[in-house]
Amino acid sequence: MTGKFSKQRELLESEHKRLTEEMSQSQTTASSPEERREGSPFGKREEEATETLELEKRLTMENRIRQELARVEHALEKIENGTYGMCDNCGKHIPAERLEALPQANLCMRCKELLAKNGKVAPPVR
Repeated sequence: MTGKFSKQRELLESEHKRLTEEMSQSQTTASSPEERREGSPFGKREEEATETLELEKRLTMENRIRQELARVEHALEKIENGTYGMCDNCGKHIPAERLEALPQANLCMRCKELLAKNGKVAPPVR
C-alpha cells in the first residue's frame, strides 16, 4: 500500500472503531427479558408492545451499524489489496473529492446514481 490513501485509511480505521464501540454499547445496554417494566397502567399488553417496539428499533439500528461496518471493512480491504479508489462496478477511478467526503465509497457517481435510480447498477461500461 502506498501512502497515497493514508488519510482515508486513518479515517476508515477511526470510523471502524467508533462503529464497533457503538455496536458493543447497543448490545450491552439492551434490556434483557427479565428486566420487565413494573406497574404499567395499561397492563401486560402495553409492556409487551413497548418492549417489541424497543427491540425492533435496536435491531434496526444494529443492522444499520453492521452495514456501515461492512462498507468500512470493504474499503480497508481495498486499500490493502491496491484497488481502493476504483469503482466496484465499472472499474473507473472514483474522484479524490468523493473519497475525501466519503472514504468508504465503493462506486463512482455514475454507478451510484444508477443504483439510486434503478435499484441496481448497470453492467460495467469498459
